[in-house]
Amino acid sequence: MAGSGGGTAPGTSSELGPIASVYNRSLNSLWNFLESRTHISKWPYRPQPEFSFNPSYWTGAFVAVGFMLQVLTGLLLLFYYDPSTASITSGGLPQAWVSTQYVITTAPFGWLLLTSHLYGAYAVIMLAFVHFFRGFYTGVYKRPREVSWMLGTVLLLLMLGMGFTGYLLPYTALSVGATDVGLALVNSVPLLGPITYPLIQGNGTFQGLLSRMFALHVVLIPVSILLILYVHVTLFESHGIGPRASSDPRAKRVLTAADDRKLGSWFPRVFLYMLKWGLVYVGCLLLISAAFLVKLPPAFGAAGQGGASPEPDWYFLWLYKFADFQYVTPTIAVLLVGVLALFILFVPWIETVVGGVIHQLKNPRTHPRDRPVVLFVATYLLSFFALMTIWGGVMPGVTIPVPMYVAYLGSLALVEGLVIAFFYVRYQRSYRARLQATAEVRRGPMASAGTRAPPQYRKAPAPASRYQEFWDGSSALVVMTLAGLLVPLGFILDQRSYVGAGNEQAFGIATAVMALALAGMVQVLERTLFRRPSTPAV
Repeated sequence: MAGSGGGTAPGTSSELGPIASVYNRSLNSLWNFLESRTHISKWPYRPQPEFSFNPSYWTGAFVAVGFMLQVLTGLLLLFYYDPSTASITSGGLPQAWVSTQYVITTAPFGWLLLTSHLYGAYAVIMLAFVHFFRGFYTGVYKRPREVSWMLGTVLLLLMLGMGFTGYLLPYTALSVGATDVGLALVNSVPLLGPITYPLIQGNGTFQGLLSRMFALHVVLIPVSILLILYVHVTLFESHGIGPRASSDPRAKRVLTAADDRKLGSWFPRVFLYMLKWGLVYVGCLLLISAAFLVKLPPAFGAAGQGGASPEPDWYFLWLYKFADFQYVTPTIAVLLVGVLALFILFVPWIETVVGGVIHQLKNPRTHPRDRPVVLFVATYLLSFFALMTIWGGVMPGVTIPVPMYVAYLGSLALVEGLVIAFFYVRYQRSYRARLQATAEVRRGPMASAGTRAPPQYRKAPAPASRYQEFWDGSSALVVMTLAGLLVPLGFILDQRSYVGAGNEQAFGIATAVMALALAGMVQVLERTLFRRPSTPAV
């Protein structure tokens, strides 16, 4: 309540001071203008429950942000890249390699641009695998998200296709050799291989192969990803975020409209959270790119290319190593990988059918500890990929005898199976006791009549004082963040040249610092506007 004395109302200039008052009025005016022109607070994006404001729930958003950044950097690279194997120089080097080298050595920001595009591709594929395994472990493929899971699996395969087609474009000796091995694997697939191989190879020349790979990498696969991603995001908005993994078979799987009304609007809560982590992603990517600039291997057909081993990028090393196993022909390797892909694609239906036949395996729970079979399968797949990737990097092209790979893969399965079985038995012993304890908690004081639920995150203050607490409580952090923005910005503006490895490294580091400083500023704003009150209202 307001006092009866001559005190000043909160948010007035005499209490906040002239700088804070101008700050508040400026942001309020900006917000009112944005709202009046866009009605952004009414956009049909679903709000998210408070438990979801954890980076592990937003791995899919990281993949989407990373892909959009790949599209942006790829479009900029198109200004310089020439997809041609012909040579117009005296050295006889192909134009695809020459144009890539030009980006690195001559084009403004070219070295940083190409490096961030390469590392961005690694990050997107890595995050796509993280997103996949998290969904596998937590059972997000269960009803009603089966179609969304299948679309996500297709997106993962398309992301790998983007990596495969883009690997050839610099036209180095290493990339051409690895692509030839990959095409040989594709051609070994019964029925589909003879159809798919000519579509990729073209007229049988290197130029035909490069042109097809360029078209796939720049147009066909990205457009397919965008279309499927749109449907995937639409399904996400329809079902809402996946709930927390639960041992309760009756746990709610979908948020209702009534739940949405209790959560508040999508803007600015979810928007600020996504903006913060998007800036963190951009800052980390630029920082890593500036620290480890890429070096272009020798061109295909160059005199000094040497005996380069046809080794692919890390995300395909496991498959190439699989084909090195004794008695595992390329046809067998591709067929087994195809079976694995089909299993992942249809795992929601496989689990339903198997559960209908063997009732002991019917498991509506989503917590990994309640699903030992799925836990074993997911863990074994993860460790298999890791082992094969390391194996392929350490011993590329070396044939592995049967006793060796049987011992490695068999012992891996045996150890993981025993560990999971041991902890699952221990968990089952206390399962009933924990269920009983959970039931008692639900029947406790929180469920009694007249008792309020735990306090939710408070709504943003009224427009008159929306940013007052932000300024008063975080002024020191704001000043530090502004310094983190202005110092690297001044450094960037003071640079005389943006060409060359040293200059581009400095520019990348300064830009990364600015992005991370902006993320810190958004974090301060988010915590100020959406934090729990110190004492619950009564």
